[in-house]
Amino acid sequence: MPIKAARVYHDGKLIRELGADEAIPEDCDDGDFFWLGLYEPTPGELAAIAKRFGLHPLAVEDALKANQLPKVEAYGDQLFVIARTANLDGDTIQPGETAFFLGPHFFVSVRHGSARTHTDVRARLETLPAKLAHGPDYVLYAILDFIVDGYFPVIDAIEDRLLLVEDSVMDTPLDAAEIRHLYAQRHEIIRFQRFVGMMKEVANSLATDDDLPNIDPAVRPFFRDIWDHVQRAEFRLSGLRDIAASVIETNGMLEQQRQGVITRQLAAWAAILAVPTAIAGIYGMNFEHMPELGWTFGYPLIVGAMATICAGLYWRFKSIGWL
Repeated sequence: MPIKAARVYHDGKLIRELGADEAIPEDCDDGDFFWLGLYEPTPGELAAIAKRFGLHPLAVEDALKANQLPKVEAYGDQLFVIARTANLDGDTIQPGETAFFLGPHFFVSVRHGSARTHTDVRARLETLPAKLAHGPDYVLYAILDFIVDGYFPVIDAIEDRLLLVEDSVMDTPLDAAEIRHLYAQRHEIIRFQRFVGMMKEVANSLATDDDLPNIDPAVRPFFRDIWDHVQRAEFRLSGLRDIAASVIETNGMLEQQRQGVITRQLAAWAAILAVPTAIAGIYGMNFEHMPELGWTFGYPLIVGAMATICAGLYWRFKSIGWL
């Protein structure tokens, strides 16, 4: 079964924990609410839950599909929220998704992919019955806060790696594989930043939209706190994207500079070698009469002239940094 948790609370206190195969009660008393946690349920399994709580078919359809974008939607007296999670698997950002259904007396979460379990959140809230007594809206806040806080370890790890690459690129140029990896990582950062920006819109709606059902005015300020956290995550991701772009640009500039140095060195040596080549070429012509050919010091004089000119060119190129 996909059910990971099924519990009943009354005034913020746990009164019953249902087994994985135990039927969900058809009614509840005032002050009660159900907290049901699912992980990647099948259409049939979620349909049974939807029938019990009267979930809207469109919301159920979205909850079954992975890779939905963050959003908030109201269906009568029910609220439907989709949030995106992020975990780091090696060098790859693994996104996950969690859908939430909120009714007057129930809270249902549906996790997909790398979305982390809510066991720790549930255990912490059960030690705070006064908070849990607010009902499903406070549970939604606590889990969204948990999800958003999970962004920062991912951001920290990416930042550390990018800064290492940024420091090393000044000494060692990136090879083709490293450049491809950097481009891929920048693409992941952009994708991460995109859904973080949409999470900010979700938090803002929950904090400010008075027409959303099942959100107590006393709980709305907590969603404003989530908005602040998401904004900070978005700002840091923007900085990481700039760092990745800067590293790629810097590597390209340094590579051009290194190629320029090599080109100058080749040009300098070509100029030096051109002198003896030109002189030797003149004497290699089939002239019948050349005055220097019969002169005793002609050969050493020409060789000396070659050496002197080449040495002069070498010194000149060395002094201007071409060699």
